[in-house]
Amino acid sequence: MFRHTLLGFALSAAVLSSSAFAGPVSREDVARHYATVVEASYTDTLTSARLLRDAIHAFVATPSEATLTSARQAWLAAREPYGQTEAFRFYSGPIDDAKGPEGRINAWPLDEAYIDSVKGKANSGIINNRKIVLSKDKLAALNERGGEENISTGYHAIEFLLWGQDFDANGPGKRSWNDFVDGQAPNADRRRDYLKIIADLLVEDIASVAKAWQANGANYRAKFEKDPDALRKMMVGIGVLSRAELAGERMEVALDSKNQEDEHSCFSDNTHRDILTNALGIRNVWLGEYQRLDGSVLKGPSLRDLVADKDAKAADKVSADMDATLAAAQGIKAPFDQEIVQADGRKRVQATINALKKQANSLVEAAKALGIRKLNVKG
Repeated sequence: MFRHTLLGFALSAAVLSSSAFAGPVSREDVARHYATVVEASYTDTLTSARLLRDAIHAFVATPSEATLTSARQAWLAAREPYGQTEAFRFYSGPIDDAKGPEGRINAWPLDEAYIDSVKGKANSGIINNRKIVLSKDKLAALNERGGEENISTGYHAIEFLLWGQDFDANGPGKRSWNDFVDGQAPNADRRRDYLKIIADLLVEDIASVAKAWQANGANYRAKFEKDPDALRKMMVGIGVLSRAELAGERMEVALDSKNQEDEHSCFSDNTHRDILTNALGIRNVWLGEYQRLDGSVLKGPSLRDLVADKDAKAADKVSADMDATLAAAQGIKAPFDQEIVQADGRKRVQATINALKKQANSLVEAAKALGIRKLNVKG
């Protein structure tokens, strides 16, 4: 909760400024600094994932209201840096290439009954099928088997186990810690084991991505910094997240359906933060900036600087549009499942969608200033 407050204040201040990096910069400078920002972002994400894992281990060792609350708070805190890293996707980097772990890390929406018992289905799910041996390899193999909503691992599987189904219009799910206590709920031992295993797997998957972006290694980062297509990949990442993913899949679908199942973090009611951190991650890439968990700020040569050198008006337009997007996203209230059904909330969500679309169009024009004509990608 404290982390949310800090980031909220940081964003309020950040929206007011978008100064360029001093001095002339090259494409190589921008690619190298981008890699530095990516490394820092995934390092912070890994740090927070390890804290989440530790809180989950403490909870399953001694289930109680206090340890469950601590695990939930650690999950919410872990989502803050991870949400910003989603701007590094969509160009077949180490997070989401053919072998990338993104589907194990953040796939959604998920069918709760695939994992555990749900209302009306007391014996459903992997947890209640004692014939299934619980292990990291097995749960990873079961992820998305037989359907895209058959999610068995990642942040949202952990979220479901910590909060349970959300039947409260005014708040998140209210799973009892007793669900993890032998004698209090069927298969509590397997529920504990399952939660611990997928927390461990989450850390391993994020660590693999962080390693691919470490400096001075024979890894993806070394290749990226020399890639003549690096700038286009950067623009693809923030362009696709702006329009197709965030405005489209994550917001328009839910707004059209008015269905809680279509929101990103539906069990914890954290969707409003998902939207805001995604928008901030896009802006981080554009400005070459990132505020780390310790409060320090990375700042260096950016896409904005390169575009401004070619077309200052186009660069200023993107910056202004991103500030407007962040302001709109900050206006979305929790819980998101009520925003998409109530008139005033729907206006706030639609305003953010419109801002993201405008931002995406401005990015296309900015890309042209860099000689980049194609921002679409397969899938």
